[in-house]
Amino acid sequence: MSDHYYSKKPQSKSNPKTQDYQLLGRTYRLTTDTGVFSKNQIDYGTRLLIESFKSPSINGKLLDLGCGYGPLGVAIADHFPERKIVLVDINERAISLAQKNIDQNNIKNAEVILSDGLLQIRNYQFAAILTNPPIRAGKKVVYQMFEDSKDALYKGGELWIVIQKKQGAPSAKNKLEELFQSVDIVTRKKGYYIIRAIKG
Repeated sequence: MSDHYYSKKPQSKSNPKTQDYQLLGRTYRLTTDTGVFSKNQIDYGTRLLIESFKSPSINGKLLDLGCGYGPLGVAIADHFPERKIVLVDINERAISLAQKNIDQNNIKNAEVILSDGLLQIRNYQFAAILTNPPIRAGKKVVYQMFEDSKDALYKGGELWIVIQKKQGAPSAKNKLEELFQSVDIVTRKKGYYIIRAIKG
């Protein structure tokens, strides 16, 4: 099997690097490595999702679904200290990096869990789920994430996704409209869509 960022155990030789990033007006020290998504920089879609996200009106935890090395979870946890943030990924290397990045940025309200999608956190419920879904894993995997996210949200909870138009944003929006009571495009920039779906 070839090595993907959504592989459970990346086979690529580890070569970690640490650098500073600006997110939401603050500086974060993040360590990345081979075998994880967007290892050289925080990708534009993730940045746009971080910048666009608004805390939901209902109480409850937030979930960074498919967290990678954790830039979204770190920034959101730091920005919303009153919320508990859960970061999950199937990739073991990503999970250890996310934990390292939580620790080295002194984030106290975040928990990192190894999970295949939402399988290992079935007993959790969330006020909001944020995801930059693994488009290369295929539509079936991504749409299953949407369905599982709906089940994991409280009533009134929100699923926030980022997806490029060329990677199927319109069809993803259609799928979300089948599942959720309310779906809107929050931001559209450089071909990226930030879509919010609210559970009725």
